[in-house]
Amino acid sequence: MNELKIAIQKSGRLNESSRNLLEECGIKVSNGPGVLKTRAMNFPVEVLFLRDDDIPQYVEQQVADIGILGENMVFEKRRKVKILEQLGFAHCRLSLAIPKEKPYEGPEYFRNKKVATSYPNILSDYFSRENISAGIEEISGSVEIAPGIGLADAVCDIVSSGSTLLTNGLREVETILKSQAVLISGLNLSSGKQAILERLLFRIRAVKNARENKYILLNAPEEAVQDICKILPGMKSPTILPLAEKGWCSLHSVVKEDEFWERINQLKKAGAEGILVIPIEKMIL
Repeated sequence: MNELKIAIQKSGRLNESSRNLLEECGIKVSNGPGVLKTRAMNFPVEVLFLRDDDIPQYVEQQVADIGILGENMVFEKRRKVKILEQLGFAHCRLSLAIPKEKPYEGPEYFRNKKVATSYPNILSDYFSRENISAGIEEISGSVEIAPGIGLADAVCDIVSSGSTLLTNGLREVETILKSQAVLISGLNLSSGKQAILERLLFRIRAVKNARENKYILLNAPEEAVQDICKILPGMKSPTILPLAEKGWCSLHSVVKEDEFWERINQLKKAGAEGILVIPIEKMIL
C-alpha cells in the first residue's frame, strides 16, 4: 500500500503548529515521549519527528517524502527539494543586529566586521549581493551573546518579537529574509505518493483559506444593497436574502482577514446593521 512519509519538527513551536495543521486536515496522529515515528489512523501517512535542520536532507534523500519546516532552513541547507506551499504560520525574519549603542547608517557598517550566525550560507549570499567583505562566525546556538563576550561585532539571527535581542543589548538593523513554515517535497515522488500528496494539499489549502477569511452576515435597507455589494464582493458575489421586515435584506459574504476591519467601517458607513462575523472551519474554492 502506498504511504506518504511526512517529516515534522520533533519538538518546539513548529511541532505543535504542524500537528495542529494535520489535525485541522482531519488527520489523526498520536505520539508519546521519545516516539520518533507514527502512522496516522485515518489517512495514508507516516509521520517522522526530526530536528528541523535535518528535514531538508531527509527529504532530499527520500527517507521522507515531504516535510514541514521554516523557509529559512530550506534556503540555508540548499538541498534538492521544492517548496510546495507556504503554510501561513511560524512567521519570523532573519535579521542583522548590532550593539544598541552603536550608530548605524547602512549595510556598510558590516564591512570588515565579524558577524556571528547559525545561517552562514544565507548571510554569505547577502554580503555578496551587497558587495561587502565581512567575517562570518558560525555558531549553533546562543547567537545573541556573541558580541557581549567578544566573539563577534554583530549577529545574524531569527527574530520574532525582538525581545531576545533587546535583552542582550542588541538592536535589529537589517532584515535579510522573511520566513514562514512551508511544505517541501522531494523531486521524484512516485505516482501513488503524488496522488496522496494531492489529497493532502487539497485539505491544507481548505484549512488555509478558512484561516485567511471571515464569514460576514449583515442586515441593510434595500436602497443600500448596491453600495454594500461593491464593498463585499465575496468569492463571486454576496448572497442576498429578503427579511420579514419590508424594505430590508440580509447579506452574506466572505472577507479576507487582513481587510476585515477596514471593510467593517465601510459597511457601517454604507448603512449596514447587525453585522455578525463568524470563523470559517474549512473553505474549498
